[in-house]
Amino acid sequence: RHPAVTPQSYPQVQAPIVNNPAFWDRLGSDNIGTDTLFFAFYYQQNTYQQYLAAKELKKQSWRYHKKYNTWFQRHEEPKFATDDFEQGTYVYFDFHIGNDEMQNGWCQRIKTDFKFEYNFLEDELIV
Repeated sequence: RHPAVTPQSYPQVQAPIVNNPAFWDRLGSDNIGTDTLFFAFYYQQNTYQQYLAAKELKKQSWRYHKKYNTWFQRHEEPKFATDDFEQGTYVYFDFHIGNDEMQNGWCQRIKTDFKFEYNFLEDELIV
């Protein structure tokens, strides 16, 4: 969307493989690939690649929370569940890139006793 002037030695067009769903499927098979899926989701917004990354994250049982704009995955079975929410321990992806003295972002963290309200669950993938 916002082209930058780059040296001719830098790729000038996107590699065709990034539009191949099999490429994204293969990325979802290891932890390094999972980081790449998160990168594509957060930094390639409104693209087919974002859709493919989200699709693979969902295959890995990650669920997108619309209120917090982040991905959650059950760390263990919920301790409490109703028709409206479930509560328990979750792994979530901290997409913030910051450097304070206590924590660095862009990593997975654990949230205990978290209440995941289903009305904030993004359940549709839109191409």
